Amino acid sequence: MVNPILVALDVSDLARAERLAKSLDGYVGGFKVGLELLMGEGPESVSRIAEFGLPVFADAKLHDIPNTTERAARRLAARGARWITAHATGGSRMIEAAASGLTAGSEGRKVGVLAVTVLTSLDQTDLETLGVSNSVRTQSVELARMARRAGAEGVICSPSEVVSVKALSPEFLAVTPGIRPVGSAHGDQKRTSTPVEALRAGADFIVVGRAITEAADPVASASSIVESLRAAALL
Repeated sequence: MVNPILVALDVSDLARAERLAKSLDGYVGGFKVGLELLMGEGPESVSRIAEFGLPVFADAKLHDIPNTTERAARRLAARGARWITAHATGGSRMIEAAASGLTAGSEGRKVGVLAVTVLTSLDQTDLETLGVSNSVRTQSVELARMARRAGAEGVICSPSEVVSVKALSPEFLAVTPGIRPVGSAHGDQKRTSTPVEALRAGADFIVVGRAITEAADPVASASSIVESLRAAALL
């Protein structure tokens, strides 16, 4: 079985990200390069982390006109990204452009767009403040449905919406952030779950950040999550 743990390398410098990636190789299934590294160290951070041989998820959260999104996706693919994220609220033409650019820059590698539905830091009250009358689950599923039709490989959604998203198509990927091992602080995340809960709900990949990267022993933390998944027959 594929190791479903994607470690969010949400750190401030590339050297630290590389040390973490090197130490965690063999314990996780891939890495996320997010906005902090992309803005601080640049797209080169994707290339450097990709050198470890595991899939890299470039969490750029693209949200712009289709032409600009297509060009940005193309550049990230050329850097070695396996997946990139784009906000589903950018619409179907933007998702189509992201998928097109990603494919064009991939040189034949398997790549895909993960459309961001509703951020896990938002809840129902936040959506209402934004003028969205749908429930969080309905909004997530409607955006996922649109993104799938536009050519996305999957979505970023909270564990709470996984069952509904996977009902659209078993092959459509559900990647879940907001993962907190038992006993971990929730931080700024509002819709969270444990690794076991998320995978039992049907998530294909789980994104784990601070619980590993800010642990006193990141390798031990990652190993503990792996063991919990094995004990639950999920790995």
